[in-house]
Amino acid sequence: MLDQQTIKKISEFVYQKPRTIQEVATLLKKNWRTANSYIEKIAAEQGTLSMRAFREGTRGALKIVYWSNIEKISSTTFQERLFKKIEIGAQKTDFSPFDIYQYVDEPKKEIIIADLEKEPKTENLNKFLRQTKKELFAFSGNLSWINKKNVAEAIEELLEHNVTIKILSRVDIASIKNIQKILAIEEKVGKKLIEIRHCSQPLRGFILDDSTAQFNEEKKPEIYKPGELEKELLITYRIRDEEWVGWLQKIFWNLFRTSISAEKRLKDIEKMNKAIKKS
Repeated sequence: MLDQQTIKKISEFVYQKPRTIQEVATLLKKNWRTANSYIEKIAAEQGTLSMRAFREGTRGALKIVYWSNIEKISSTTFQERLFKKIEIGAQKTDFSPFDIYQYVDEPKKEIIIADLEKEPKTENLNKFLRQTKKELFAFSGNLSWINKKNVAEAIEELLEHNVTIKILSRVDIASIKNIQKILAIEEKVGKKLIEIRHCSQPLRGFILDDSTAQFNEEKKPEIYKPGELEKELLITYRIRDEEWVGWLQKIFWNLFRTSISAEKRLKDIEKMNKAIKKS
């Protein structure tokens, strides 16, 4: 059984130096498969451990477990500067995903521009989400994307395929209905794979596994000088660079670990509402 004491024991062991799965198994007095499943669970739920396979597919294959240094998020000066801007941002207008996109090498990025006067407010989001194989991270404002065409069905399909979904969103009166819609899908499927935490942050987008990050940004004519922008646009930035996707995952984990669960937040909101009605 993976309890807090076992998690602490594994974490402290790996923190000292990278370990093989067999070393962890010996420490726990468990078999290799159990140790591997424990590490996968800690990696998925806490983001503190990572695994890498060497000589995969051969008789001498070796899996190494190492500590994910999520405290040290940035490896370059401009990544550090970008993270500081994201960390202090609360609204989507506080940070532009283009500031990340501009640093990614050309073959590993894509930009999609939609005219919102002619096209829907999403670029086949449900098809994009369905590409997730193991884990989906969502940076959100109030989870309004769950109301987009066929997205609820895409989330249901991911849960049926045991994809874990972690979400950062504001948890307040404006987002309660959307949270309930998402949790209703989880209840329907019967698998506890969704975790939502309260966080006001400026990014709006998703990270699919270790492969792809996608962020949206709206451009409205009214915030520009007359004649600078003639129509309302939705810009989608898609990044497939392993280094940058990994950096964005670290940002997600940093925000996620320090954010409160939606369940606790909703209970406190409910108590507050009852107190207001009684007053």
